[in-house]
Amino acid sequence: MTKVEALQQLMHENGGVASWQYIYDNIERYYPNIKAPKDWESAVRGVLYREIYNNRSFKKVGLGIYGLIDFNEEKALTIAKKDKVRMHSYMEGVMVELGNYEKFATYCADPSAQFQDSISISQLTTLATFPAFTYTEIVNVAKRIDVIWFTSHGYQFPRRVVEIVDSIGTLGESLNRMYQLKDFSTDFYVLAPKQYRNKIENTLNREPYSIHKERFIVKSYEEALDYYKARIALSKAQF
Repeated sequence: MTKVEALQQLMHENGGVASWQYIYDNIERYYPNIKAPKDWESAVRGVLYREIYNNRSFKKVGLGIYGLIDFNEEKALTIAKKDKVRMHSYMEGVMVELGNYEKFATYCADPSAQFQDSISISQLTTLATFPAFTYTEIVNVAKRIDVIWFTSHGYQFPRRVVEIVDSIGTLGESLNRMYQLKDFSTDFYVLAPKQYRNKIENTLNREPYSIHKERFIVKSYEEALDYYKARIALSKAQF
């Protein structure tokens, strides 16, 4: 079995798609000697990139996710849109992917959640442990924030926090969690269905949030997804 065939088999048995972490953790099952060279990970990437460059076998379907050439990357989003819980996890995965792309260290409060059927968010996040960047009381609250982008060099501080608000009933808790980080240089992002925007904006106009309203950024799911797709397209065009 060649490396290309091993990657094809791995993706086929994983629903036609795989993250880098899944590839690295499982490719040895299909190509037992893959890890013999010291730079084996670079060799795997080279094989995959070569095939994609030549429009063969594989394609890029996310910022750190690859699929078989006939994989339908829109199917996962179509399914997610039918279920509020699935959509919540999907948007978490999108924000983790974007954080990785922007070279941040990424964290998700629910790493076991499924971004797509065959890809858990734990395959995408880069932090194995939550950084103890301040008082324990604040850290314990921050751990419950949906997605956090931490600085990746030096001391790790939260630079962007993201809450996915799929129900107005959870808005207060989401804003309160983020607000605990008001004394840090952190941006607060709220992602929600577009019909919730007015309610969210009205809440942000009231204290205590109005004091730091300029730090809260409200985006609809559609805006976040458009940005994600644009970043994927840009990453495909880079060389």
